[in-house]
Amino acid sequence: MLEAFDLQKIDDSAIRDWATNLVIGPGLGKDDWAKMLLDFILASDLPTVVDADGLNLLVDRPAWKDSWILTPHPGEAANLLGCSISKVEGDRFSAVRNLQRSFGGIVILKGAGTLICDGKQIYVANVGNPGMASGGMGDVLSGIIGGLLAQGLNSQQAATLAVCIHGQAADLAAGQDERGLLASDLFPYIRKLVNP
Repeated sequence: MLEAFDLQKIDDSAIRDWATNLVIGPGLGKDDWAKMLLDFILASDLPTVVDADGLNLLVDRPAWKDSWILTPHPGEAANLLGCSISKVEGDRFSAVRNLQRSFGGIVILKGAGTLICDGKQIYVANVGNPGMASGGMGDVLSGIIGGLLAQGLNSQQAATLAVCIHGQAADLAAGQDERGLLASDLFPYIRKLVNP
């Protein structure tokens, strides 16, 4: 049986002995342990990818960090900005810019024409398809970003390359019909794209 480790007994230097970056959010939940983990992340200066419940926790604990990459879908973006999803979708460029100004780091606003904002520039991804609107797709993106960070890419490089790999893998997996596309369908294509 696995036990949750006590974050209060671990300092940032101990984490640095085994981690070069962190990914938080997928499968996290919103209980007290999750909140304690978010506090640990906020105190760390390691490059961090924040997705899913990590973003949901930020709604009540807003913070600014240069070292993180936030990956909200439109619903999470609306929660973070305190507005409606239709407002986010009505002007995605303003939404991603406002998220970056409010939280710092790099923000990837997922959806049709995924946007990546580093505070200076906004990049538009010309890959991906509607089949990506299924459970687990964002988790895969977070994992790709985390893997690229661990290989030494900086946050901007990791974010933009991961979005391209993720979207292109989904396009290849979908073929002519994206209906029924699962996150796990991307794995063989991701492997081929990163190991040509």
